[in-house]
Amino acid sequence: MNGSLIEIGLGATSLALILSFAAIIASFLAVQRNAPSFLHSARHAMILNFILITLGCFTIVWSFVIKDFSVLYVAQNSNSQLPLLYRLTALWGAHEGSLMLWVWYLAAFSALAVFVHWKSHPLSMPYVIMTLAALQIGFLIFILFLSNPFIEVHPAMSDGRDLNPLLQDPGLAFHPPTLYMGYVGFSIPFAFAIAALARGQSGREWVVTTRRWTLFSWVALTSGILLGGYWAYYELGWGGYWAWDPVENASLLPWLTGTAFLHSIMAQDQRNLFQTWNVFLIITTFALSLLGTFLVRSGVLTSVHSFAADPGRGAYILMFLIVVSVVAYGLLVWRGQRLIGPHKVSNLVSRESALLYNNLLFVAAAVIVLTGTLYPLAIEVLTGERVSVAAPYFNKVMAPLMLGIILLMGLGPLVPWRKSSLKKMRDQFALPAGLAVIAAIVSHFLGASDLVAALAIGLVAFVFIATLLDVIRAVRARMKVTDRSFGSSLGTLAANNQRRYGGFIVHMGTLVLIIGIVGSAFFKEEATVTLSKGEQVSVGPYTMTFQSMIPQRGPNYTERMAFFEWVKDDGTVGVLNPSKRNYPVTKTVTTEAAILSTLLGDLYIVLGNETQAGAVVTRAYWNPLVNWIWIGWMVILAGVLFAMTKRAPKIVTQKRDETDSPVGGNAGGNTGGNASGGDKGEALA
Repeated sequence: MNGSLIEIGLGATSLALILSFAAIIASFLAVQRNAPSFLHSARHAMILNFILITLGCFTIVWSFVIKDFSVLYVAQNSNSQLPLLYRLTALWGAHEGSLMLWVWYLAAFSALAVFVHWKSHPLSMPYVIMTLAALQIGFLIFILFLSNPFIEVHPAMSDGRDLNPLLQDPGLAFHPPTLYMGYVGFSIPFAFAIAALARGQSGREWVVTTRRWTLFSWVALTSGILLGGYWAYYELGWGGYWAWDPVENASLLPWLTGTAFLHSIMAQDQRNLFQTWNVFLIITTFALSLLGTFLVRSGVLTSVHSFAADPGRGAYILMFLIVVSVVAYGLLVWRGQRLIGPHKVSNLVSRESALLYNNLLFVAAAVIVLTGTLYPLAIEVLTGERVSVAAPYFNKVMAPLMLGIILLMGLGPLVPWRKSSLKKMRDQFALPAGLAVIAAIVSHFLGASDLVAALAIGLVAFVFIATLLDVIRAVRARMKVTDRSFGSSLGTLAANNQRRYGGFIVHMGTLVLIIGIVGSAFFKEEATVTLSKGEQVSVGPYTMTFQSMIPQRGPNYTERMAFFEWVKDDGTVGVLNPSKRNYPVTKTVTTEAAILSTLLGDLYIVLGNETQAGAVVTRAYWNPLVNWIWIGWMVILAGVLFAMTKRAPKIVTQKRDETDSPVGGNAGGNTGGNASGGDKGEALA
């Protein structure tokens, strides 16, 4: 029974591979023969693929739930004592299953995109389907022939090897799925960009169509990165949330170019600018998402995140990345001239110029991170030497770029399109600039001895004050016209300009997040001491007294739990219980930090080794304002959700050129695009 279940999953996934090929062939024939019936078949194949891959994933998850150790992947990544939560989420706890999650997201987003945009974009749909189906083929071949999670072993193992203890945490349930959602979500804008290239479509149509997809993917990737930082913060026990780990960098790279793309498409939407550049950015963003997959799953990097160390798997993913990049960038070089519009950036003091500067800074940051991440690999391949690029390099070279990006957060949204003047800029930003200088000076005297910290605080003040004053001016202008209250006028303005004010909320959340980073990075205190019972250590406003060590037993581990009594400067008291866990199946020891979280900061305690005399090595941290990072993330979420609630522009039927194919369009015609965001043709209307 159990064996037949996993075989059903294997059969369903194999059939999905066949249907992906069928979808490409049918879409190609729909364009070549001007036959809508073939395109209908391709659509059905994409939707059926989602069902089949869902079935494949379900059979693996159910095998974990029922502890079917005849499935090799289950036996390698679970145990009879593993709690149910981790058996449900173990699908993406190792190499093979994580790729199944990836391809499941790809199938789900592909089916949804085909369903949602079917009627409004029939001219683009054949190319969109061909692109998404080709991506599915690449991953399905990898899964079925190199990383097969459906392999059975006979006789079945009596028990499993257990899941990696570092993954036996609720973080497994939310970090990888959210991060993958962001990675794979960019495949939809990528597919529409490829369709625009194939059709020679230079208008704003494809960016309007994919705006929500881009926002969704960006906020998912942002959330995945921050959730991963939070997971590392409380689970790994080193007192921090970001270490410039190569695999952390792999997730940051598409975020940097994706953020640039999210800003840049505003210029194409409003002024029909940066058409070729935007296609380049989304291709790069998706290519970097694939690069992250290669780095994590090839084993070329040593990291807590890394899964496989199989050269064959790594070679395949690298080849797949190269093929996708060569085809996409090659198409851009071949057809890019058709995307160039008549408009240019005509003034250096304008919103489109600010967006250009913003893009250059984000892309420069991505180049720096990519160089620092791949440089050690290149040196090892060329010379055999092992070198590392550590946090000091990234902190030093990234700081000026990040300060520039913060500055543009205050300038860009408030500068008008097309043209402004230095006098208007001076009048508008003189007060925020003056108050920002005061904030930077005050922060220096309050302890921000590092120049970067003081500048960051000053720039945060500048952006906050400039944005606040702009909102106040707009609300007062509306109050004069409508004679309504401040709150009512603000609500009406926000409701009528959801994208703008949603963006403001996102920027405010980013400022809160930056304050959290500055506070926890530049004002952090730590102490490492060996404490016997009754001895104390002080850090920040807290004094901790070591009381005792008590043995405990969990479902599949044993632990030694410490009791620390803490006393704050204001007299409040409490107890924290850091521990060390031993997992006997994997013979692994993990450290469980104890954290007292407040709005002003965290008291963070981690245990080291015990001595024969009963003393324990203790590391204590005071991390000021660290929780502002997670609060800022929630504000960002609220801003994106507010911006996404704006209804999409009404799609107007496109006037089809006589040379346009009613199914796929003429690759060379119709370069002006549809300003409303649709490409509806007559044949499939």
